[in-house]
Amino acid sequence: MNEIRPEPLTAEAFAPFGEVLQATGDFRLINASLCRRHHDQARMDFGPDGRSGLSILQAEPRALPYSFDLIERHPDGSQAFLPMTQHPFLVVVSPGPEARPRAFLTNGAQGINLARGTWHGVLTPLHAPGLFAVIDRIGTSPNLDEHRFTRPWTVVADL
Repeated sequence: MNEIRPEPLTAEAFAPFGEVLQATGDFRLINASLCRRHHDQARMDFGPDGRSGLSILQAEPRALPYSFDLIERHPDGSQAFLPMTQHPFLVVVSPGPEARPRAFLTNGAQGINLARGTWHGVLTPLHAPGLFAVIDRIGTSPNLDEHRFTRPWTVVADL
């Protein structure tokens, strides 16, 4: 069986795949100093003929162990996923369709921005309601490549 263990989501570990979005680090005060703005967290990339769009997703929660055989990528644009609840979610990414995938577990206060062309698993909340905002490319091209592994991978709980 192909098994992987989830890693904590950190900016350094996730850097080859995109950016971690979180309210940490430098900020500036706005709104009469009642709000911290953690500015410019992600490089949104929509290609030459795309535009940004904001969508709301409601995904069915999964549980560990979690098996998958499908990864996908969007060659024409990045995708930022922002949870609308403070529950951890699983992020599966891979350097390529023939490479060993990696799994990251968010801490409940993190989102992600997948860089353009990054191979990744489907949205995988671990708790209901699985509600997310996604900012991604809206355009006329299909912008989706899928790959199915011949043998599924299983993300196991770290004991």
